[in-house]
Amino acid sequence: MNIRSVRRLTVSALIAAVYAALTMGLSFMSYGPIQFRVAEILCILPFFFPWTTWGVTAGCLIANLISAYGPADVVLGTLATLLSCLAAAALGRGNRRSWLSNILACLMPVVFNAVIVGAMIAWFEVGSFSGAAFWTAFAVNGASVGAGELAVMLILALPIMRVLPNSAVYARMQSIA
Repeated sequence: MNIRSVRRLTVSALIAAVYAALTMGLSFMSYGPIQFRVAEILCILPFFFPWTTWGVTAGCLIANLISAYGPADVVLGTLATLLSCLAAAALGRGNRRSWLSNILACLMPVVFNAVIVGAMIAWFEVGSFSGAAFWTAFAVNGASVGAGELAVMLILALPIMRVLPNSAVYARMQSIA
């Protein structure tokens, strides 16, 4: 294993720990139908550094181990984060300074979590994926999860995304990439 791989693995482990600690430490607002998961700001990292996808995803998996939704959230919530990170990484291949690409990258966690986590919570409430009760619960839960995610991503993540490329942290991460 070369030094670059070791550094990436170390930074990814640190990102996972930060994600899990932020989510668990702020558990009162990180889980459930209405959630403001501050750790989701880390989903912008793959936009700049695709290799950080695995650290963010691992952190989400660890954090979801204590979710009230159990194994379903471990699998589905983690899947939503993984897809968000992969989409952000794909968007990061373009113009990273573009406001449009930054906003789209911030919207990826909103979309994936609203759909996947919203459906999961609706299923827990209704007990099936069919009928008007499921679709009503899905609309309500998807909207509330999406709104919380939107607030975190646009109020916290987008400004960080705009200043990050000019920071010492970014320069240090570039040396690892």
